[in-house]
Amino acid sequence: MIASRGATMAVDWEQRVDFPRLRAQRLERARAALRASDLGAVLLFDQNNIRYVTSTHIGEWARDKSARCALLPREGDPVLWDFGSAARHHQLYAPWLPDSSWRPGVSSMRGAMSRQTGVPDLLAAHIAEELRAHGLERELLGIDLTDMETLASLHRAGITTADAQPVMLSARKIKTEDEIALLDHAAAIVDAVYVRIYELLRPGIREHEIVAEAQRLLFELGSEQVEAINAVSGDRCNPHPHVFSDRLLRPGDQAFFDIIHSFVGYRTCYYRTFCVGGASQSQLDAYKQCREWLDAAIELVRPGARTDAIASVWPTAQDLGFASEEACFGLQFGHGLGVGLYEAPMISRLHSLDAPAEIEEGMVFALETYCPASDGRSAARIEEEVLVKADGPEILTRFPGEELLVAGRQYVRGADLVKEDRETVAAP
Repeated sequence: MIASRGATMAVDWEQRVDFPRLRAQRLERARAALRASDLGAVLLFDQNNIRYVTSTHIGEWARDKSARCALLPREGDPVLWDFGSAARHHQLYAPWLPDSSWRPGVSSMRGAMSRQTGVPDLLAAHIAEELRAHGLERELLGIDLTDMETLASLHRAGITTADAQPVMLSARKIKTEDEIALLDHAAAIVDAVYVRIYELLRPGIREHEIVAEAQRLLFELGSEQVEAINAVSGDRCNPHPHVFSDRLLRPGDQAFFDIIHSFVGYRTCYYRTFCVGGASQSQLDAYKQCREWLDAAIELVRPGARTDAIASVWPTAQDLGFASEEACFGLQFGHGLGVGLYEAPMISRLHSLDAPAEIEEGMVFALETYCPASDGRSAARIEEEVLVKADGPEILTRFPGEELLVAGRQYVRGADLVKEDRETVAAP
């Protein structure tokens, strides 16, 4: 059992998140998924996969550069070629793998280091040498993602490549006890941020000011990466963009937010909707419908259930005013959460009705719904994160979402009070 959930400091008097166990279990799950495949090894450039397998992290700086890669053979320890002195740091402070796992290496940096520099072929030679050392030079090498120059250099080295991502997503889909605790804590941080957003919402504040304050609080509470905060208000709600702006909020606006951040590598995706100063009937109706679609989906979350059942209770694209499911993809949506924002299972009307997946105990995923209001400008957006337990769903996201909350209401009736109201106010 993991005690004192919500605490982050290690102590000697109770068991909290067990990081040695987390590292060991993730690596073994990746090895098991690899052994069950037809690949000899996987070469990982996706930072989420690298962290899952090697339990290393060198910050958000590394996320979009393809500057580091890890090789996991079917048997044996992974090898990480890391950027500059990071490899030396791992040798000193990452004792869960042998020193030989941590090596300096230089990638093409998404093609910035061209073939003429010799760098891509140098890295490919290192990888080919490691495959030969494991007797895997004639086996398929799975790659999760890379740039075209790196791929070409591997082929020049005589390496036959295939897709590694199915192997890694299979490993990552069922969460361990420690992963669940970290996902739960990541959601708890956002619970607190939504309290602050509710306090801030009022006419005269701008979307980007709310985002700035939310980011500050996220980092203060322990977030290591804020991937995105969507802040959408007023006529930007319909149609729905996925970005914040400098728009000034006004009385009667509807506003929704999505907070995507990472705590010790584990992510959130967490929408909430508010109204500013007051709510119209059309806004209330849209929120009620949005919540009903979401609750109908949550009710179906059980081990052994299938994702087509969830997708079937959501409105069609035409119901939402779109020509096709592809055009409204992501508005009624489900996706796994873990070290990545999008893991198994993925749920939508675009694909789940024809290619359903089974829901399994230990999965953690987000379910999100959207409903435009009849006023033509407002809309509701709600999302809950769900842990699949043997007896059904457990909701990890706890900021109130059952009813539409009105924020920034600072007005007091005065001159228009009728006689009965005045007597009520004056009564002791």
